[in-house]
Amino acid sequence: MLCPAALVRYKLRVFERDLENETEGRRERLRFWLTIGLGAILTGVVAALVLLLARANDNYDRSLGWQAHSLEIISQTRSLDAALARAEAALGRFAVGLQKEDGRVYQQQWGLSQQYLTMLQRNVRDNAKQAELVRKLAAELHARGEQLGDAALSANYRQTVAAISKYNAAGHDAALIRIDRLLSELIRNERTILAERNRVAASDRASLNQAILLFSLLGAVAAVIAIAATVSLVRAEGERRAARREQFFEADRAMQLETAVEERTAELAEANIALRSEMVERETAEARLRQAQKMEAVGQLTGGIAHDFNNMLAVVVGGLELAQRLVESAPDKARRHMSNAMDGANRAADLTRRLLAFARSEPARPEIVLVDECIASFAELIERTIGDRIALTLDLHADGLACWLDRQQFENALLNLAVNARDAMAGHGSLTIRTLRDEEEHTAALAVQVIDTGCGMSPEVLERVFDPFYTTKPAGQGTGLGMSQVFAFCRQSGGEVQISSAEGEGTRVAMLMPVALPDDSSVPASDPDAATSMDSPASALSILVVEDDKRVLAATVDAVEELGHTAIACANPLDAERLVEGRLAEGGSFDLVLSDVLMPELTGPEMVAQLKRRWPELSVLFVTGYAGDASEIEAFGDHDVLRKPFTLTALDHAIRRSGETRPDGQRLAS
Repeated sequence: MLCPAALVRYKLRVFERDLENETEGRRERLRFWLTIGLGAILTGVVAALVLLLARANDNYDRSLGWQAHSLEIISQTRSLDAALARAEAALGRFAVGLQKEDGRVYQQQWGLSQQYLTMLQRNVRDNAKQAELVRKLAAELHARGEQLGDAALSANYRQTVAAISKYNAAGHDAALIRIDRLLSELIRNERTILAERNRVAASDRASLNQAILLFSLLGAVAAVIAIAATVSLVRAEGERRAARREQFFEADRAMQLETAVEERTAELAEANIALRSEMVERETAEARLRQAQKMEAVGQLTGGIAHDFNNMLAVVVGGLELAQRLVESAPDKARRHMSNAMDGANRAADLTRRLLAFARSEPARPEIVLVDECIASFAELIERTIGDRIALTLDLHADGLACWLDRQQFENALLNLAVNARDAMAGHGSLTIRTLRDEEEHTAALAVQVIDTGCGMSPEVLERVFDPFYTTKPAGQGTGLGMSQVFAFCRQSGGEVQISSAEGEGTRVAMLMPVALPDDSSVPASDPDAATSMDSPASALSILVVEDDKRVLAATVDAVEELGHTAIACANPLDAERLVEGRLAEGGSFDLVLSDVLMPELTGPEMVAQLKRRWPELSVLFVTGYAGDASEIEAFGDHDVLRKPFTLTALDHAIRRSGETRPDGQRLAS
């Protein structure tokens, strides 16, 4: 047994141990609940920081996405502008050169511009202001496409002059300025939006960096507490460390992306500055070039036309004045002077017809023509034109070969080449017109060569020889339309023109035209003026003459009556229907309506359309000095057309042809 002292000491040790155990238990419980509390607090803090970091990261990613979206819109707008520029450039080459490859490039680039426009419409749906600008841009591009498509269609049908004219008109259209303004405003608005998005991205990046820093500090504290507290917290800390490493990786990736975006933005800014500078320089150069060409063309055209018309009017006025003086005393001389006046008037009419045909692309009237016979019959006029000091030689080797072409345009082309050769030889030298069959391209072609011994051309002149209104002659001595007319005639006839020249060695111009196939026509069309003669009288007709110009009306009525017909004058097309009704009421009828085309209040085709609704069997002959394009010629229908100015012989032939289309003995019925 223990003594009381030992028992007391034992009880004291047990008590102390129990007290120590109780104290340790309380400490353990305190540490447990403290660990639980700290774990809960730490878990809440970590959860809040994770949520904050995720939100900051999402905001930053969203900002980067909007930045990329704005850059994509700017890039698509510039790509659209570039595609439009390439399309119009290809159309210009297509209108001038008529190369199908240029036409396909134009179609491809225009289609690419429409694809960019579609992507723009899809990308700006979230911005009402930008969407409205794109809608206006789409409307402008639609109208622009129709305008350029009209020029491309003319070029596709090889109407070179019409294509160039329409393309030039499209180049001066105010729609270009509106489209450029819309594109500039789109880019300007998107840059404003991009600047705001850059600011938001910078703010989101700063918030993300702060969240990462705070999360790192609290993570370190949590790691120390977790290591000191429990193994579970150590494990949790390890997991947080893994999460932290991933966050650092994402932050680094975000920083790299930001650096790449900044570098790309700088490159785009430099490219934009260079492009705008180039655009300004190009627009300035083009404006200066257009102004210079415009003034040069106006000066050449007005001077040349004034010179030519003054020469022709001098012949007409002088011949008529001399004829008036000699009509009684020397009728033979009077007739000679009147013949000279008629020749001058015909030359003036031919120049007017050439100008109208050049301006409005008057369609050709092709026929089968024996080329050698045509040149031989036309040689006398060429000799009179070039003068006695120039020897004309015909070297014709295409006997029996015919081409499908407009005879009058072919003769005008020959005359233009002969006049140019005469001027190049300064009125002294030799001119050779040679025809031969060309088989180089494995296609039957007839070559008509005009060879002179003149001064020749420099390479600079050869490059522009076919440009409209371009001439090397002094002011007032040429219109600059001759070679462009030759080029247009060859293209319109399905052929081409080649020219070779050297300074001091003369010039050779070759018109290559396809030979007519045997089934085109067995016999060339004969000259209508030789087929019918005024000496063989036709039956007298009753003709209604409709003309708004009183002097032309009086002259036409006198010409019709001179041919033995009865003419009723009508100075207003609105009175034509009343005159026809009055004629029927008197028991008669009109065998033919001879009408002008362009008249005030009502045009000739419109008046004829009204008359035809009531009297469909009425015969019609149009008389006009207007050279319209193909779409306007369609208004004439199947009725014959007589061009002003006309001779009595031409009028007689036209009346005979119009009378032949009418069934024998047919008269108007009320």
